Amino acid sequence: MTQADLVAEIKTLIIDSLNLEEITPADIDTDAHLFGDGLGLDSIDALELGVALQKRYGLSFAADSEETRQHFASVAALAAYVGTHRTQ
Repeated sequence: MTQADLVAEIKTLIIDSLNLEEITPADIDTDAHLFGDGLGLDSIDALELGVALQKRYGLSFAADSEETRQHFASVAALAAYVGTHRTQ
């Protein structure tokens, strides 16, 4: 799987797991922040997305870790982490 494929897959996972029906993968900027000013996700969204990533890719995240916050900074950051740590 290429990095571009993984980015597209993660965008779709975000939309599906958070029920963002009004958003398409093209609407999500790969480098924009997922939280706050970017996509506007909140802490509940982070938990739901973390569970979806765990189920899809076999990953686990520490809830209050600065490292986890860095991985969830953008779709690009998530794709980089998933690409190197996925078990499924």
